Amino acid sequence: MTRIQSVFLDLGNVLVFHDDLVLFQRMSAWGGADPENIRKRMLELWDSINRGDLAGDELRRTVCQVAGSNVPMEAGPFFAMWNCHFRVHRELLPIIDTLLGRVKVILLSNVNELHWRFVRPLIPQFERFHDLVISCELRMAKPDPEIFQVALARTGLRAEETAYFDDVPLFVKVASALGIQARVFTDVPTFRTQLAQLGVVV
Repeated sequence: MTRIQSVFLDLGNVLVFHDDLVLFQRMSAWGGADPENIRKRMLELWDSINRGDLAGDELRRTVCQVAGSNVPMEAGPFFAMWNCHFRVHRELLPIIDTLLGRVKVILLSNVNELHWRFVRPLIPQFERFHDLVISCELRMAKPDPEIFQVALARTGLRAEETAYFDDVPLFVKVASALGIQARVFTDVPTFRTQLAQLGVVV
């Protein structure tokens, strides 16, 4: 077995939990639109948001319209609403501490600038990651193979020397097609087992 020298980690529902229903209910309470309609409309927007194509004041206006209001919320309250649904996966952090210094740990995330601005300070370990590969900064997003290639290039390692964990099976499938040792992330006990199977005991 090729020795794993780098571990790529997704952000959402791996390092932090995001309960989108909480966000949609908060948007509904403010703007009046039905939460299910909000969910459907946001499905059409997430890719543009994650790529950074929909950002800044345009993002704030658009999200407020989806919530049911043509009058945008002020920037400060919007930032609080837009980030109300995150919770750090604290059970995972001790394992990340164990990995740091043993392998190159890379964040590989589809995330927009406002979510990233909120989440980054919540996890001090990010300062010790080998790199942070962020979709909105690169203007590309999973499942584009190119964003995985960028992450690999930043490690200087071969695909087979890299493990990748994401909660989205499609993204895992794309990474696997590139030769990365990709696994679907579900919970901490399974993550430990998956790492051990790859030769990384934590």
